[in-house]
Amino acid sequence: MSLLVTGSIAIDNVKTPYGVSENCLGGSAVYFSMAASFFSPVRLFGIIGSDCPFDFGEVFAGRDVELTGLEIREGSKTFRWAGTYHGDMNERTTDKLELNVLEEEPPSMPDAYKDSKFIFLANTLPALQLQLLEQVDKPTFAAADTMDCWIDGHIDDLQRLLKRIDCLIINDDEARMLAGENNLICAAQKVLNMGPRVVVVKKGESGSILCETGGGRFVLPAYPVTEVKDPTGAGDSFAGAMMGYLAKVGSCDFESLKTAVVYGTVVASFAIADFSLRGLTAIEKGEIENRFEALRKLTSF
Repeated sequence: MSLLVTGSIAIDNVKTPYGVSENCLGGSAVYFSMAASFFSPVRLFGIIGSDCPFDFGEVFAGRDVELTGLEIREGSKTFRWAGTYHGDMNERTTDKLELNVLEEEPPSMPDAYKDSKFIFLANTLPALQLQLLEQVDKPTFAAADTMDCWIDGHIDDLQRLLKRIDCLIINDDEARMLAGENNLICAAQKVLNMGPRVVVVKKGESGSILCETGGGRFVLPAYPVTEVKDPTGAGDSFAGAMMGYLAKVGSCDFESLKTAVVYGTVVASFAIADFSLRGLTAIEKGEIENRFEALRKLTSF
C-alpha cells in the first residue's frame, strides 16, 4: 500500500571517532526513504534549496522512491546540520544548525500523494506535522517522530498531534521527558493515554520496546554489531524499515507491528556501519533477510 514520508533533507557534516564526513547527504526523509524502499514504494515529500548538490534521481536509482513531492526552491538554501559523536557514540553534540529552507513556507503536497494510506511524519515542528497530516485523506496508519525541544517548547501542539496519529516512535530519553516518568514501561503507557494506540521506544544499543493500547508488549534487543561508524539516521532508518514493512503487508495488527520492529532493528544495524547512506546502499534485500533470521535465532529460547 502507498507509503508517504514528510521530513527534512539535509547536507550534513559528521564527526565520529572513525572519521569525518563533510557535505554528505542526510535528513530524516532521506534515510527513511532509503530504508523503506527495501520493502515498499515510497513517496518522498520534502524541500531543498537550489544550492543542494545532490541529484536525487541518482541517489535513489534502482529504488522505488517517487520524487514528485520534492521541491527545489530557487534562491533558498538547504537545511544544514553539523554534529560530533563522542566516546561510544551514545552522546552527540550539535556543532552547527542552519534551518534555511525549513524556516520558510512548507511545500504544497501533490494531489497524487493525498490518498497515501501509510504516513510517517518525521521529526519537525508538531504544528507543521499536523498541517501535513490534514492534507492526507483518511490514512490507514499514521506514525510520527518528535524530539526534546518540541516536547519542551511546543507541548500543546504535540499533544494535539498525539490525538491524531496511530503511532509515536521516540527514543528513551524523549519518552521519559514526555511522560514525566523514569520507568520506560510506565512512560510508554502514559504516552498511550495521550492518544496513539502504539508507542515504539528506541533504546539505541539496548534495543526497543513496542507497546499498544490493548496491552500488547514486545521487547527486542538491538542486533549485535561489532562496529559503529556513524549513528546518524539510525532512528529514521528504523522507522523507514518498520513503516515499509507495514505498507508492504497492508496491515498494522500487533503481530505485523512486531515483525516490523524486527526489520527496523535489522536495517538500522546496517545504517550505522558507514557514513551517510553508504551503510544502506551497500546492501541487498537478501542480507536484510539473513540478519533478520539471525536475530530471530539469537532471541529465541
